[in-house]
This record gives sequence, C-alpha cells and structure tokens, in this order.
Amino acid sequence: MMIVRPLAGWNSPADVLLITVYQLTRPEAYHIVRHERRRSRQEHSSVCEILKYLKHKTDYLIMSSIQPNTNSVWAKVRRHFGSIIKPNQPKPEWKPWEKHLFRFFFLFLSLLILPIDWKIYRELFSIDWAHLHFHDLFRLSRYQNQFISAEHLPQWGIGQFANWTIALVIALVGAVIWSRIDFNRKEYTVLYYWLRVLVRYRLAIVLITYGFIKVFPLQMPYPSLSNLFTNYGDFFAWKIYFQTVGIAPKYQSFLGFVEILAAFLLFNRRTTTFGVGLIFGFIGNVAVVNGLYDVGEQVLSTFIVLLAAFLLANDVPRLYSLLIQEGPTYANKIIPDFSDNVLRNFRLGLRSAFLVFVVLFAYKTFENYTTDPYKIPRTPGLHNAYGYYRVKEFILNQDTIPYSKTDPNRWQDVIFEKWSTLTIKVNRPVKIDFTSGEAVHEKDIDRNYELAGHAGRHYFYYEADTVNHRLALQNKNKNHRAEKLFLTYQQPNDSTLVLAGINENKDSIHVVLNKVNKKYMFFEGRRKEVKI
Repeated sequence: MMIVRPLAGWNSPADVLLITVYQLTRPEAYHIVRHERRRSRQEHSSVCEILKYLKHKTDYLIMSSIQPNTNSVWAKVRRHFGSIIKPNQPKPEWKPWEKHLFRFFFLFLSLLILPIDWKIYRELFSIDWAHLHFHDLFRLSRYQNQFISAEHLPQWGIGQFANWTIALVIALVGAVIWSRIDFNRKEYTVLYYWLRVLVRYRLAIVLITYGFIKVFPLQMPYPSLSNLFTNYGDFFAWKIYFQTVGIAPKYQSFLGFVEILAAFLLFNRRTTTFGVGLIFGFIGNVAVVNGLYDVGEQVLSTFIVLLAAFLLANDVPRLYSLLIQEGPTYANKIIPDFSDNVLRNFRLGLRSAFLVFVVLFAYKTFENYTTDPYKIPRTPGLHNAYGYYRVKEFILNQDTIPYSKTDPNRWQDVIFEKWSTLTIKVNRPVKIDFTSGEAVHEKDIDRNYELAGHAGRHYFYYEADTVNHRLALQNKNKNHRAEKLFLTYQQPNDSTLVLAGINENKDSIHVVLNKVNKKYMFFEGRRKEVKI
C-alpha cells in the first residue's frame, strides 16, 4: 500500500485544492476524508481552512495508521520476489503507453495461464497416478482456462476464441481500473520480470509435450494399409497433412526434437531469444497449418505464438538496430539477483520440477510408443491375414452378384490390418467421423484415428475365435455402430480367405477373397530397384 507523504510549498487556495484532490484520489485517504468531513465543517469556517485541515489529517492518519504490515504473508512475498532486482540496478521510467500495454498484457496473459479454472483441478484429481498415462500429463499441459466450456463452443471458426474474448474484456477493464489506482507508478520492472518467467515456463511445458509425441512418432502414426487404398479426394485436408508427415517417421522425430530444443532454450533466461526464434520459424508454420488445414488446434497454436511474440517484443528494437540499421546495439536486460535465500530455493524448486516433468513425460511417452501406441488398436489381427484382397466371389442370399462399383451390397475389396481392423470398400455412404482421433481409449473399437477425417471405406473391429474359426465384427464408426456381422472364416491357402455368415442387414453372405501381393513404393523406397 502506498504511503502519501506530507507535501510542502502550498500556500494559495488553488494549490491547496489541487493537492487535496490528489490526496482524495488515493484509495487510502478516501474513507478517512468521509469520516472526518462533517467534523471538519463544524470546526473550520473557510474553504481553505477545511482543505488544509483535510490534507493535514489525511497525511497524518495515512502516515501513522495505514502502515503496511511487514509481517503479513503478502508483505513477505512482495519483499522476497521484489528483491529480484538489485537495489543499485537502474530502473528507467517507462513511457505512459508502455505502462498501459503492460497492465493489459499482464492481466490478459495471467487469465490465460494461471490455473484459475476449477475444471483443471477436476482433471488433476481425476488422474490415476498409480497407473499414469502420458496423455494425462498431455491434457494438463495443453489445458486453457474456460469461462465457457469447450463443448459449448464451435469446433471451427472464430467462435473457438470466445474464452479469449472474455479474458480480453476483463483485461481491458482491469487495466483501466489499474491505471486509475496506480497512475503515479513509474515502472513495472519487477512484475515484468516475473511475467516473463511465467510465460517462459508455460510455453516450455507445452512445447515439451508436443515435442515428445513427435520424437516418438505418436501424434501422426504411419498410414494404415486401408488409408493407402483410400482415394486422395476422400480425405479431409488435415488427414492428408497428418499422413504426409506420418509417412516419414524420422522427419516427424526431427520436428519433435526442434520443439524440445526450443523448450530448453526457453528454460534458460539467456537463450530465450534463440528459443523464440525457433518457435516462430517452426510453430508459426504449425499455427498456419492448423488454420489452413482445419486441424482443429487453432486456439492452442495461436496461444503458443502469442506467448512467443510477448517474449520477443522486448528484443525487437535491439534486433532492428543490429540487423536492419547495422548500428551499435546495447544490452538492455534485467540482471536478476538471487542472493535472497527464498528466491534461490524457489528458483531451484521451479527448475527441478520442470526437469522432473520432462523426464517423467519422456518416459511415459516412450513406454506408450513401445508397448501400446494410443492411436493404434492393440489387439493383433488374424494370423497370416494382413493384406489387400480382391473379392473374387460374392453371394448374397444364395444369389451370386458380379463385380460392380455401383451395387450397394456387393463388396469391391477387403483389407485386413495388422491389428484387429477389417475394412470394406462398398458403394454405400459413410457418415464421416469429424473428430481428430486424438483422444485416448482403452477399447480398440473406440480408437478411431484410422477412420477419422475421411470417407470411402467402412471400418470394422473384429474379435476372432481361432478355435471355431469365427469372426464377430462391429462397425467402428460411431455413426454406424449398430452394424454387426457374424462370420466364419477359412484359409484354404496363404492367398485365399473364405468368409460366410450374416451381414449387417441379417442377410446371408458367402465371400471368397484373393490376396494381392502388391508392392508399395512407400515401403520399398526409391534407393533400390523395384520390380512390380
């Protein structure tokens, strides 16, 4: 709380009026003046005497009664964290527009970063820490405060930023009020330093999580065989992008390494500018991809770019002077002082917590990648069935149907994946799964990445009874989940599969499949001769 000290040199009524109005604008003096107003009018006759009395009384009471409690928790926090700047370090006075901008961004970024939303604590306490999944930490790292729940917001368009709009309005109003209350403040050097620390660590955490799910290529898995046989025009743009990156796992791992490198550059105050440069070169492109490919992560990617821009803003004038004007450029940085034991221990604890998070997340991500990639079903497929099959014979209710691309019942081809998924191409409409397949599901039937974002094929999860040679199939698409088939299977030889039983319409079917030993250029590569 600011202490108003006695002012000297006021004699004229105008001077007294100005000084007293200044005092009255202080929140500390307002309640005192209201309390003393009636008694002062009774004891003093002239306006000047009343004003002089009020000023004298205000100064005296503020000096004597409204002293900050140096033993309070808040006072101790301010004292310790305020000591980050050395007393002899110059703190130049900020320009008015700089102070206004800082107040706004301090409030706006705090509303976006600080965990003030109760729902994040619901997420935190719902985690089974004894059986921690990397995706539990991943969800926490990318969570943003929600004034309006995400399920009530549109998935696409500007409406996704409704929570940002609310935070923006609150920050604007708060900045105006702050300016009125603290209008005599010359600078916010200490607050600015700690805001940069908050932004650096928040940005580093989200980069670490996205980096490791690329280093161990989980985010964009290798395209399935069914995806390779889906017409290019049947894919959404985001799925094409994911397939393009996923087809080169080493490149995806390199992208993840860049994100992790940027995070560690942010971890160190001295290398923040280099980290921000990497973010703009890499994550800036990702933000554009999210918007133009309709990936659905526009808010998060924009959030990353916003934080990076805030960190870079302090260096823009010096970079312009050095790189564009080619003139002498002087360092203008805050040199923190960690001589305070509390600050030193806080710094050590913060850095240790960050490194523990990195190691834990890296371990859990690697564990998921090697044992149970979360976007791929875990149950192995039917033995020796993996591959692409042409439908040689198709009998529906004892009626043989010749090959046709227009018949809604006749299968055109079938694919058995390495896992328990069977896909069928048939001229029947598919209601597209509009999700990104990002969610973690325990059951294979709910792992929908392979079918999300495109049409053209019907995806079935199956359970195989290898003793009685039976297959129980159910459509994986949540829009067609009622479709079920119950079939028997025979494998006369390595290239033939015979299926018979009841289809989704309760009709009897008998299907003969011939495997096509096709060579795929994705698998063969271009560095050796390939005979097709």
